[in-house]
Amino acid sequence: MSEQQWNVTTRDGSRVLVRPAGNDDEKLLGELFDHISPQDLRFRFLSAIKHVSRRQIADLIGVDHSAVESYIAFAQDTATPVATAVLACDRGKGRAEVAISVRSDFKGHGLGWELLSLMVQEAKNRGLDKIESIEDRSNFDAVEREQNMGFRVQPYPDDPTLLLLSKSLVA
Repeated sequence: MSEQQWNVTTRDGSRVLVRPAGNDDEKLLGELFDHISPQDLRFRFLSAIKHVSRRQIADLIGVDHSAVESYIAFAQDTATPVATAVLACDRGKGRAEVAISVRSDFKGHGLGWELLSLMVQEAKNRGLDKIESIEDRSNFDAVEREQNMGFRVQPYPDDPTLLLLSKSLVA
């Protein structure tokens, strides 16, 4: 796991520290997911869940960090986890999938935009050709954010409720 971290300032001036999540962050991620709305949990996990289990959290952080990296964002002035992002790379195909969740009371500050920007940069740093996101069609905020960042939208194969958004990372 990388010891890298980033200080991020959102569009409204909120300051956030982002770093890779480690095995010792299971409790923090559990706390974070407890403060994410049921609708946003559905958007993140593409299924109706009321609570993110310890097993699901362990699956997010106990992985091959060269292929999958989970990130955790903290409010700059506290140890409060406010968002998480996952970048799952498929090295053989030169692409990565991204998924982001922002704590409900921290939405609307531009944190999702900043985390998506960071994930795009991390995918570029890994030498990948494309970054993708699978979104529920009704997740209008995420779809709009990704489109504004240059992601292309297309129907998801064999599931009319989902969209596949992708951005080329090659010049």
